[in-house]
Amino acid sequence: MSNIETTSLADPAHTQDQQTGPGPQREARGPARNKSTFRARLRTDWPLLLLAAPGILLILAFHYVPLLGNVTAFKDYQPFIGIWDSPWVGFENFKVLFNGDAAFMRALGNTLIILLLQVVLVFPAPIALALLLNSLISNRVKQWVQSILYLPHFMSWVIVVAIFQQMLGGGGLLNSMLRSADMATVSIIGNPDLFKALITSQVIWKDTGWATILFLAALAGIDQSLHEAAAVDGASPRRRIWHVTLPGLRGLIILLLILRLGDALTVGFEQIILQQQHVGLEVSEVLDTYVFNNGVIGGAWGVSTAVGLVKGIVGLALVLGANKIAHMFGERGVYQS
Repeated sequence: MSNIETTSLADPAHTQDQQTGPGPQREARGPARNKSTFRARLRTDWPLLLLAAPGILLILAFHYVPLLGNVTAFKDYQPFIGIWDSPWVGFENFKVLFNGDAAFMRALGNTLIILLLQVVLVFPAPIALALLLNSLISNRVKQWVQSILYLPHFMSWVIVVAIFQQMLGGGGLLNSMLRSADMATVSIIGNPDLFKALITSQVIWKDTGWATILFLAALAGIDQSLHEAAAVDGASPRRRIWHVTLPGLRGLIILLLILRLGDALTVGFEQIILQQQHVGLEVSEVLDTYVFNNGVIGGAWGVSTAVGLVKGIVGLALVLGANKIAHMFGERGVYQS
């Protein structure tokens, strides 16, 4: 064996130094290498960065710059003298949250009930519908059904509410059919007891079809040999869904659930404000409408901004907590820590 080979085998540190150099020199070359890599990537990717620039500017202008307006939560904001000339009041606007204001507690309670209904009923609906669509054998029938189910997503809430009133209102199609059959009519639109169930069903009708797109794409990515192997082993279709399909969707389900938690306290402003006058504030006031009614209409800008700021902080905390729990169970979550 030559002297060089003997030295390399006997002293691994010497070999490492020959390949990478001493530690301080590596640290000195590290930033330079990263800098040159960044410049090289900048020269290579500048067309993509140029394409992304308008989107980045729009996000900065309409999502990040407005965050500066949260300073009104700590001021007695007067629109006629401006934000900066309005006097500071510290945490005075936050007292409505911690002193148990009746209107705020009512809005918070309605928001939590609607949130629970949406998590239990609305969130699983696209998964069940995607499994049903995936079980269709004919691709032509599947495409037709998907196209029909996507349509409600493109309707505004004004049209959706009008359709439900024409179908379920006092003079709507359902009550007309009941009258023609000499049966008692039902009161659905404008009934405070059915309001939360009504808005939940509207959300399901409008967005469930559109939300199946991601789940259908994930179902197409599951290896069919797993289904074939399970069928050979005698697994029934229900067993294959439980042991093959749902585990294949688990990562996507957790990702979407974490993203939904970011808007946990946002349960639909336009949909509720359009129907609020029919049932009253007692059952329809939520945090979003409370901010609008109290701030824009009532003129309590600081209190409304404080409620909106706390709502955003709670949403951020839920996302961070859910993402941490996802990492604990071995899932990727929204981002890697």
